[in-house]
Amino acid sequence: MNTSVENYFLEGCGRCHLGGTPECKVHQWFKELELLRGIILDFELEEVAKWGVPCYTLEGKNVLMLSAFKEFACISFFKGALLSNDYQLLEKPGPNSKTSRLIKFRNTADIVKNEAYIKAYINEAIEVERSGKKVIVVEDTMPIPEELKVMMKADNALKKAFEALTPGRQRGYILYFSQAKQAKTRISRIEKCTPLILSGIGLHDKYKGK
Repeated sequence: MNTSVENYFLEGCGRCHLGGTPECKVHQWFKELELLRGIILDFELEEVAKWGVPCYTLEGKNVLMLSAFKEFACISFFKGALLSNDYQLLEKPGPNSKTSRLIKFRNTADIVKNEAYIKAYINEAIEVERSGKKVIVVEDTMPIPEELKVMMKADNALKKAFEALTPGRQRGYILYFSQAKQAKTRISRIEKCTPLILSGIGLHDKYKGK
């Protein structure tokens, strides 16, 4: 994984085999990323590399990230849920996102047009971090899939291991299993994830080298 901001713009985040190749997403959105970086660097934030991408911090606390996806470049705010979103540019990264929000950009013209709004969001994010406010996450109660209930009833070790996981890791697995429409697919997913659960590993931890 990339550990340098400068390297990010040369070779990407380093989290996939496309790093350093013309197909890397960073190269597809290079102009947009550079323009956004210039805007961010005008603020009192420290630029560091985290998770392979440029991250901007205030007194060691994460405020926002700059990154590229297949269909857009974006600024992601760690406590975006606390921002007012007066300009209606903030979006949830996914339907189940609780805290972060992002602004997507698909061309440099969008950035230029919205520069004043982008700066306003960054200013607000800095003030939120400086205030010490935290996002209060109310976890939705999600029903455990019947297939998982049956398998845990038949396997006490699996049951104990699943119950020992953090709430966030439990939720991640439940979401993943429940998204499958067919019972046989849900069973297949549970079987494949059982070794991870027994090892106390979350669904996404394996992608972080844990």
